[in-house]
This record gives sequence, structure tokens and C-alpha cells, in this order.
Amino acid sequence: MKVAMVASHYPHAAHLDEFVSRVHQVAEAFRNTPGCLSAECWVSAAGDAVISTVQWESEEARNASLATVGASALDLAHDAREARPREIQHLVAR
Repeated sequence: MKVAMVASHYPHAAHLDEFVSRVHQVAEAFRNTPGCLSAECWVSAAGDAVISTVQWESEEARNASLATVGASALDLAHDAREARPREIQHLVAR
């Protein structure tokens, strides 16, 4: 069963371009893991949120992918560059 994750990030305006670059790097890392079907970066029309989407072929692929990317040297930390906490939704295809 396909699963997905949608993460909404809220960088301060001064960090938007840097944050978009970070999300593109993380999306590329996800795309390089087995079972990842897609990973993309979106910016809200208002420019106040960066939305990342990732889709996997199974929960097992998602769990392995998250572990691999989480253990990487990528900049994944939530910090003062973000105006508020991230919102992460885990989805299941029906």
C-alpha cells in the first residue's frame, strides 16, 4: 500500500531561498532511497510556507527511507530559521 508524507515548513522570509535549497537537497536524498516514488518541494503562493511531499511504495520503504535520510549529514534540524514548528502529515493511499 502506498504511503506519503506532507511536511509544511515556515521559514522566516530572510531564510526562504536557503530553506527551499535545503528541502530540494532532502528531496533528492529521498528520491535516491529504495521504494521512494517521488519527492518534491513546493512553495505556497503567498511565499510563507515551503511544502515537501514524499511518496513511497510501502510503509517499510518509508521507514527505511526516513532512517537513511535521518542518518545523513543533511541539514534537517528545526531551528531559529523557522518562524514556527513544522506540520507533518503521514498519509495512506486508499
